[in-house]
Amino acid sequence: MSSDGRDDFDWLYEDERRPRSSPPRPSRPSNDLPPPQLPPPGSRADGPSRPRKRRGKARFLWLILIAWIAFLVAVPFIAWGQVTKVDAAPEGERPARQPGRTFVIVGSDARPDDTGRGRTDSILLLHTGSGPSVLTSLPRDSQVDIPGYGRTKINAAYAYGGPPLLVQTIEQNTGLHIDGYVEIGFTGLVDVVDALGGIEVCPEVAMQDADSGLDIDAGCQSVDGETALAYSRNRKSHAEGDIARGAAQREVIGAIGSSARSPWTVLNPVRYYRAAVQTGESLTVGEDVSLFSFARFAWSLSGAMSGNGLNCTVPIADMQVNWDSTRAPAFFEHLANDTTDQLGDLCTANGLPPS
Repeated sequence: MSSDGRDDFDWLYEDERRPRSSPPRPSRPSNDLPPPQLPPPGSRADGPSRPRKRRGKARFLWLILIAWIAFLVAVPFIAWGQVTKVDAAPEGERPARQPGRTFVIVGSDARPDDTGRGRTDSILLLHTGSGPSVLTSLPRDSQVDIPGYGRTKINAAYAYGGPPLLVQTIEQNTGLHIDGYVEIGFTGLVDVVDALGGIEVCPEVAMQDADSGLDIDAGCQSVDGETALAYSRNRKSHAEGDIARGAAQREVIGAIGSSARSPWTVLNPVRYYRAAVQTGESLTVGEDVSLFSFARFAWSLSGAMSGNGLNCTVPIADMQVNWDSTRAPAFFEHLANDTTDQLGDLCTANGLPPS
């Protein structure tokens, strides 16, 4: 023991005897600290608002897209309500249904002040199927047998008995089953072309014709409805007369189809609506033609005049428009069998064999 009364070894236990202090408590935040950084009163943080703005814009664009699609779908139904329906189905025995579909297209010279049915200024067949679409002119002066009237010009069938007799005459002379009848008048053609903003035609030479009122330069150019009508009616400026006129009619019909399905027509709401409604008001179709079958017909019409289709005149033996007794039946057999990819030299622009 030391002189101060402490054990010499007490220093070993000094830490145990010393009172232990409790660990320091975490200090509480002072109420005097500044608040966290917040946006000024009445405003929102920039972060959350941007996604909301983007969602709002996206929703608005979706609404516009839905409205646009609804407009594109609704207009054809509105236009179809303006179409005139006619019974074009002939009575009696008819050819059986065949692969593909064949429509007869009639250009009538009936005018608004006419009391009769007028005449057919142009007659064409459009065949669509698994092969190339084929647009074929049947010259109005073609000599054929008309049931009940003997042998005469094919356009007389329309004058004698209207659409049913014309369809019956075509079926009996071609062996084809006609799936649909489509007719457009002169006035309607003018209105449709104007509603489309014009069409492009490409005459090889300049032409003037007093009867049709045609006055056009050579070369590709955009024309209005009146010029398009005169171009499709003119025959005296052509050496081949009615045969060449048929080629011009196919060109005009193909140009109408191409312009109608052009993006510039679909994307222009005013032109799209006017063209659709004006077409509906100008058309007469058979009662068996539905909106959807007509839509397929219209789509194929321009395709027949493009590089993917064929445009022909019925094979003829001479310029008096007598059908070739060998080539014409073979031509129609390919249409009936939907083997249009095998037409070959049977399809020519003037109907004559290639020289």
